[in-house]
Amino acid sequence: MDHAAAGPPDAGSPGAQSLPGCYRHPDRETGIRCTRCERPICTDCMVNASVGFHCPDCAAGRTPGATGPAPSASRPRTLAGGTVAADPHLVTKILIGINVAVFIAVQALPSSFLGDMVLIGRWPPAPFVPTEGVAEGEWYRLVTTMFTHEEIWHIGFNMISLWFLGGPLEAALGRARYLALYLVSGLAGSVLAYLLESPTTATLGASGAIFGLFGATAALVRRLNADMRPVVILLAISLILIFTFTRGNISWQAHVGGLAAGAVIGYAMLHAPRERRALVQYGTCALVLVVVVGLTLLRTVQLT
Repeated sequence: MDHAAAGPPDAGSPGAQSLPGCYRHPDRETGIRCTRCERPICTDCMVNASVGFHCPDCAAGRTPGATGPAPSASRPRTLAGGTVAADPHLVTKILIGINVAVFIAVQALPSSFLGDMVLIGRWPPAPFVPTEGVAEGEWYRLVTTMFTHEEIWHIGFNMISLWFLGGPLEAALGRARYLALYLVSGLAGSVLAYLLESPTTATLGASGAIFGLFGATAALVRRLNADMRPVVILLAISLILIFTFTRGNISWQAHVGGLAAGAVIGYAMLHAPRERRALVQYGTCALVLVVVVGLTLLRTVQLT
């Protein structure tokens, strides 16, 4: 990256001080900022990190301006403001474990277990009196379907995607924000399937949440000013591999709902202004949940 020549810029020039100066070398203009404290740093000061670059103070575990370790040094922050954990993939591992455990239960237990876990709007169809489904008060199905798989290829693809997409996102967002992203995206996918699918069509799988991670990954790549092409290519391959828009037994509604929610939440998580970061981040999650609840109630009224 090019830097301005040494010496203060001419105060009268139109482009004077268009970029801030490095906090350690004020005479060097720079467009790079520390991903923890957001202070401007030049190329000589930036330290490579797992996500973005850190200033020398943050890399050494010191608060900006301090001469030694600060009490908060043991609680470094992620790119989105979350607490950096010793194991940045722990939540991803737990989510994979839950999905695998439910898959084993589906294979080992009677078919009634699978029937109780999948997303279905209303069952049985007319002229019989409906007794099951979300419209009959079984709202839990909107959540359980996110962890339910019946075929090995389905859970295999979803868990591989979860591992490769979830790890970097969990490290960038922190555990709480990452979990909120995953669950709200999955719910958005479930609700769009509930809204647009036939009420007697059963759907299942973590694909809504996985596509939410795709949307958030795009936001992360944009935040880091990285090349978007690998994300676009991976998303296109995923769409082709699971025949989202070409096979009748794949719920494209869940994929689209999760992708849209993940993109919105991911952008809010990674671009929220620092002074009101938590409010914007969790407020966006809450707004998406309000939409989810509203669409669920709307569809329930339609079916009953």
